[in-house]
Amino acid sequence: VQLQACGGGMVQAGGSLTLSCAASGSMHSFPSVAWYRQAPGKQRELVASIISAKIINYGDSVKGRFIISRDDAKNTLDLQMSSLTPEDTAIYYCNVQRGDSLYWGQGTLVTVSS
Repeated sequence: VQLQACGGGMVQAGGSLTLSCAASGSMHSFPSVAWYRQAPGKQRELVASIISAKIINYGDSVKGRFIISRDDAKNTLDLQMSSLTPEDTAIYYCNVQRGDSLYWGQGTLVTVSS
């Protein structure tokens, strides 16, 4: 499966963005999906995930501000981001996983200005 992430861009602090990740095949066959991000000079970190199609986890820094959702009918994975801060500036990556098979999208850049 190929993943195409989009929706990144530049936004002012306090603003909102919605990222979307489109799968070339059936996302329904992947029980676990996630968004990660990597800021300059930092390691990639988990932003949000849906495990086994039902357990939702968020990174501590985004709890209460971001919402992850999946639409298996459209084969998309979204990340609604609000109350953005400059610390949210990063390249955001989506992934899908089934067993040992893990696929990553190419990333989309989010820049939050103060």
